[in-house]
Amino acid sequence: MPELPLTPASSLGFLALPSAHAGNGENGVTVAERTGMSLCNVLARKGAQARLTDRVRQAHGIELPREPRYTSAGSVGFVWAGPSQWLAFDRSAVPHSFEPRLRATLAGMASVMDQSDGRTVVRVRGPRARDALAKGVLIDLHPSVFQPGHAAVTTVAHIGVHMWQLDAAPTYELAMFRSFAVSFWEWLVDAAAEFGVSVQQS
Repeated sequence: MPELPLTPASSLGFLALPSAHAGNGENGVTVAERTGMSLCNVLARKGAQARLTDRVRQAHGIELPREPRYTSAGSVGFVWAGPSQWLAFDRSAVPHSFEPRLRATLAGMASVMDQSDGRTVVRVRGPRARDALAKGVLIDLHPSVFQPGHAAVTTVAHIGVHMWQLDAAPTYELAMFRSFAVSFWEWLVDAAAEFGVSVQQS
């Protein structure tokens, strides 16, 4: 029996369509699904974290964060996910190519598991992005506390998310299990409506 090719499909393709909903004449929040990102869980093996840190530095020019932080170089990044574990991503990888490359690079030092089809990543940015997210996120997003390069594993509106801040605009990216993406998106657009929300394609 011939094998049928599997084509990755967006979990938000029918919702994340370009549009704008003005709130008080403003456009304070821009949201977009981040398509084309490859994601992997990386878990350091016992006694191998020092070697793993050196290997990631040599291969990608990245210092593995040891606290809730996010670091990147070029298209590749690592987001702290807990002691000795990270969410790694590549923004430019051909689908399903990042995991085998990363597995080969980190062989013997870490377990690598592809999460590309199991997670959805949403980007939220704009001058009122912090205000919209603050309606549901359980951490303090004030710029004196949560800044560019910071990361957190938390919940937003009772949905587990892995989030990190890219810049001071502010711009955030939030990863969640694919099955919760629609619920998160609907909550986010509703929370941002009073500030004016624009939906863009990534």
